[in-house]
Amino acid sequence: AIEAIQRCKKAGIQVVMITGDHKLTAMAVAREMGILGEGDLALTGEDLEKMTDDELLRQVDRIRVYARVAPEHKMRIVEAWKRAGHIVAMTGDGVNDAPALKRSDLGVAMGITGTDVAKESADMVLTDDNFASIVAAVEEGRGIYENIRKFVAFLLSANAGEVLIMFIATLAIMDKQFLPFFSPVQLLWINLVTDGFPALALGVDPYPTDIMERPPRNPKEGVLSRDILFLIVVVAAILTVGTLGVFVLELNEGADAIRARTVAFTTIVFFELFLVFAIRSPRQTIRQIGLFTNPQLILAVLGSMALQAVVIYVPFLHGVFETEPLTPLDWLETVLISFSAFAFVEVLKVLRRRLRA
Repeated sequence: AIEAIQRCKKAGIQVVMITGDHKLTAMAVAREMGILGEGDLALTGEDLEKMTDDELLRQVDRIRVYARVAPEHKMRIVEAWKRAGHIVAMTGDGVNDAPALKRSDLGVAMGITGTDVAKESADMVLTDDNFASIVAAVEEGRGIYENIRKFVAFLLSANAGEVLIMFIATLAIMDKQFLPFFSPVQLLWINLVTDGFPALALGVDPYPTDIMERPPRNPKEGVLSRDILFLIVVVAAILTVGTLGVFVLELNEGADAIRARTVAFTTIVFFELFLVFAIRSPRQTIRQIGLFTNPQLILAVLGSMALQAVVIYVPFLHGVFETEPLTPLDWLETVLISFSAFAFVEVLKVLRRRLRA
């Protein structure tokens, strides 16, 4: 429990003891557990009764121990924390804990020693009665939320890039033989295969090692933070400029519509497959995260690359996807341009971190 409490402190979670024991006993236990430190306060239920709600609100952030409390005191404590703007989790096992469990943002009842009334009032039942399990649940929740953000960021940036490409191409290209820029089948392929498999692999990405050393996020903040929105805009812009640039380059070299579209089609696929590694974190580079820490993502990317090669080189698929085989030089051009976009995003992360420092 001591280690779990220390992890809570690093994660910006304040742990408070509420007990029916004597004040001196409660303070001794709280000091041993690391709950009560220098400058922190310990109050009794009698002290609480002498305080107004406003007085309690002003001091609630400093009070770490409540001793000799009655059920109605627990309600006041929960209310004070909520009024102070905090998300409140409350643990309890008895019938008298039920009102406070219900009033808190997250009521946690003990599964072994808890009464049926407490369990019914709670949002969550702790089957092992172990405080460390709550901390583990917080870590799991933060990790899942982080991966949801990555998943959404990758799909939004990829789709935003595709929409921009189609929009700009429709406005800028006058020759109808080059429209639509991507065929419906190609767009479906990009979204289902190229986007789909890597996006699913992001869902099982290992959690950042510092996830329990970050302060709690603002509950008013949406899934898309400023860092992620910036990353989405940058990635979408790179996809658009790079893909259209390759298409124009091919046309200038004398390629026909099918060939230019095949190179552009393959380029955007490889753009997204490389950039998925950059999406893994809006702040950390792939070197800090580790390239091979998510083997599922590696397999998803390699699998998508192999499927793209099948579309280009299997003859009976040429008519379906409107493609033709690429030369080794085409592949080199595609891979280098796609990888340079990934490298650009990684360098941008380093520069932003240095500017903030």
